[in-house]
Amino acid sequence: MPGLSPKLPLSIDEVDGFATTKNFQQVARQNLKMIILTNPGERVMIPGFGVGLRTYIFENASNSLFETIRQKIRQQVALYAPYVSIKSIQFSQEKTDFNFVELDPSSESNFVGITINYSIPKAFISDTLVLEI
Repeated sequence: MPGLSPKLPLSIDEVDGFATTKNFQQVARQNLKMIILTNPGERVMIPGFGVGLRTYIFENASNSLFETIRQKIRQQVALYAPYVSIKSIQFSQEKTDFNFVELDPSSESNFVGITINYSIPKAFISDTLVLEI
């Protein structure tokens, strides 16, 4: 079955050669992930592309920092993936039995999880992207 785009990171698939995304939900999830993880200036010919989430790793956890990241995610998605509607962006700090606990900004945990609930209204798709940093 032909795919819509190469699946990243690139990997070999016995059927398609390179693994590919097979539906619009996978394409949207991959595009959203790339927007969030790409550093501004990293993408050739589009220097403003990307949130650069990893640049915030050593910042002190605070509500203002989380709000800055939320705004940057919403701005980048509106610009580079306008077909995606962000419903909510939540931050978490610990994994316990695969459940996330709300982040306490005073915590000294070395884990931050981001859960993004989003939809693609024209395709009637809702999904959740979870990133662990």
